[in-house]
Amino acid sequence: MADTATPAVQLSGLSDVLRTPYHNLPSAALIEESLRRHEGLLSVDGALCADTGHFTGRSPQDKFIVKDALTENTVAWGAINQPLSEAHFAALKRDMLAALAHTTPFVQDLYAGTDPAYRLSVRVITEYAWHSLFARNMFVRPETREARDPDFTVINLPSFRADPERHGCRSETVIAVSFSERLVLVGATEYAGEIKKSIFSVLNFLLPDRDVMPMHCSANVGAEGKAALFFGLSGTGKTTLSADPHRTLIGDDEHGWSGRGIFNFEGGCYAKVINLSPEAEPEIFATTKRFGTILENVVVDPHTRAVDFGDARKTENTRASYPIHFIPNASLEGTAGHPTDVVFLTADAFGVLPPIAKLSVEGAMYHFLSGYTAKVAGTERGVTEPKATFSTCFGAPFMPRHPGVYAQMLGDKLRQHGANVWLVNTGWSGGPYGTGARMKLAYTRAMVQAALSGALKGVPTRQHPVFNVAMPTACPGVPADVLDPKSTWADAEAYDRQAAKLARMFGDNFAQFASSVPEAVRAAGPNL
Repeated sequence: MADTATPAVQLSGLSDVLRTPYHNLPSAALIEESLRRHEGLLSVDGALCADTGHFTGRSPQDKFIVKDALTENTVAWGAINQPLSEAHFAALKRDMLAALAHTTPFVQDLYAGTDPAYRLSVRVITEYAWHSLFARNMFVRPETREARDPDFTVINLPSFRADPERHGCRSETVIAVSFSERLVLVGATEYAGEIKKSIFSVLNFLLPDRDVMPMHCSANVGAEGKAALFFGLSGTGKTTLSADPHRTLIGDDEHGWSGRGIFNFEGGCYAKVINLSPEAEPEIFATTKRFGTILENVVVDPHTRAVDFGDARKTENTRASYPIHFIPNASLEGTAGHPTDVVFLTADAFGVLPPIAKLSVEGAMYHFLSGYTAKVAGTERGVTEPKATFSTCFGAPFMPRHPGVYAQMLGDKLRQHGANVWLVNTGWSGGPYGTGARMKLAYTRAMVQAALSGALKGVPTRQHPVFNVAMPTACPGVPADVLDPKSTWADAEAYDRQAAKLARMFGDNFAQFASSVPEAVRAAGPNL
């Protein structure tokens, strides 16, 4: 991306930091340093186990974007994209660099993006060795160590405490991004996910100007070269469903769709591991037994060092960070052609959406703008059970521009390349959360496999009377009654009430977009 980016800002005060002995250390050395500093411990199988303290998920209320000439009219300001003044950012940068000077930080020079035409060079400066390993796992490692200035710099300093009055933030925790200075500052949180998601937000701002659609999705490709995208928030199944032993994994969370096809933003995976089992997710489970994997907030027996993935006493949001090549069938190039299928994943807490439905292009734009799912326990602070939510573009916390920018790009690319779009409910069936049961993973896998293989082509469909989507009447490996959500409920009238309730929620949420989309998109939503 350096060919079109503005020159990298030279940060005064960083020259001494960059002479650190911990510059671009390999993974083994970072693990040694982490253990020496008592940042974590090794599991019985060799993974590095680290805790993130008070913060076991992202802190979206503490995320800010500097409002300046570059962003004033291009960022969709609001509760998600909160403005920070240039003066406050200058004070924050000055104080954080002063604090950084009293540490011996770790530095990694990496890339975001596997396609050289669009990738971003990123320098990640961290206080903790295991955070440096996290960055090394999650971003793309350069093949050579040529001297270069980064397009963007991330400084992660958990020991730094922000001052809301002096720095213009909400609390002592802060994640602040300046697109003009090409700098991200992260303070007072040990949650490693803030590092990768901050750069994802950066790419979501920069890439649309290059006609690249940034996407919060996983991706894989079949033997015949047919690629598929899986959109969805954390916990909806992106990682699980894209790690298919019969398909090549492109990536599990962040991608771009350019005129050349799709490409991974990352060089690793950040999988949820709560209740992980070798039977349900063998490829991901195997990575937890690898030296170089980081296990976040898992419960470890202090004597045997055995990991209990079923123990959620620390958080439901336990995670594994590992290089993508730890997945046996992962693509080393991280690229593929234009997708033939796009899957929207939602965990419907009301239990009324069909387990699979086909969408028109207009329906895809409607559901993309809606981004309905259930926020999964532990993904954000204060969320202890699934809660119905609408997250625009299936990733609203990471989208700095107006949602219409991304939705229009999606519609244009779907029409241009003729991809099929599927809405898949990985949530509840037979009743809402607390009454019904979570959809069986085996059924979801069978439905997705049928969609991607073409087995659903030509299968008769029935239009859902409320949600206005086309439900296949048959699917290999799935009982027919499962395909119709109403038939799984013991009380049909109760289903109708819940469906109407969710439909009204869709309508109320979509009102914010109604005036800015064509009538055909508005009409593709639920029948109110």
